[in-house]
Amino acid sequence: MSEKKHPHAKDYKELTGPEGQKKIAELVKGIHIAMMVTVAPDGSMDARPMAVQDTPFEGSLWFLTRASSEKVTELEGDRHITLTFSDPGNSKYITLKGRGTVTRDRARVHELWNAMYKAWFPQGEDDPDIAVLRVDVLEGDFWEASGSKVLFYAKYLAAAATGGSVSVGTSGHVTV
Repeated sequence: MSEKKHPHAKDYKELTGPEGQKKIAELVKGIHIAMMVTVAPDGSMDARPMAVQDTPFEGSLWFLTRASSEKVTELEGDRHITLTFSDPGNSKYITLKGRGTVTRDRARVHELWNAMYKAWFPQGEDDPDIAVLRVDVLEGDFWEASGSKVLFYAKYLAAAATGGSVSVGTSGHVTV
């Protein structure tokens, strides 16, 4: 059942354009790891954690990766990518869908580089296998609880007792 047809749809938002882009930026800010899902040649899905670059969200998310990695090979066959973000401490959950592009843009590698990547690229930012993976986000869904954890659990219990007439947070769909 889609969220729009759910009985709790009063807390559901449809956001588009600049408003949707701003919402994605707010939601993913501070989440440093995303699960990146790509399509394998046999049609199954492959997922792996990826470090999210701390850059302003303007419709794309950026990652550094190995040009020789399986995900890059998969993107040559199917550019669809799903990114999932989870921030349980702040009760935020996001799923984004988009298209991936891989380049060896040295200037962009330099711009995105930080010392953390030395663990994956021991030769540093000049590693010949380093590549930039850009995900152009097309749409996404989000779920977030409002208020503190204590307030969230109090609302959750109230919603359970009243058959869902108390809001525990918001959800929505975003189109960039």
